[in-house]
Amino acid sequence: AVRALQARHGGAAVGQAIEAALARLAADLVARGVRRLVVAGGETSGAVVDHLGLKAFQLGPEIAAGVPVLRTAGGDPMLLALKSGNFGGRDFFLRALALMQ
Repeated sequence: AVRALQARHGGAAVGQAIEAALARLAADLVARGVRRLVVAGGETSGAVVDHLGLKAFQLGPEIAAGVPVLRTAGGDPMLLALKSGNFGGRDFFLRALALMQ
C-alpha cells in the first residue's frame, strides 16, 4: 500500500504526510494528558517536536548510546525518547519506557 501511494504521489510527499499525521496524533495524546512519548524515526521525531512547539530539553539517562531520555524545559514537563532508525537494540522501547517512569 505504501509503495502504491508513493508511486501515485511521490515518496517525499507520502513521507511528509505520514510524519504530519503522527505529529498530530502526538499532539492529541498530549492534549489528553499523556506526558511520556517514544517517537521512532528521525524525521518523525522532528515533526513531533516541531508540532508540539518544544524548544528546549534537559538530558536524562541514556537509553542507548547517543539516545537520552529528554525532559522538556519550561511549561508542563514531559519525557520523550526520540529514536532515529540507527540507534538502539531490540529492547530499545522497553528500556525507554522503563527509564521514563
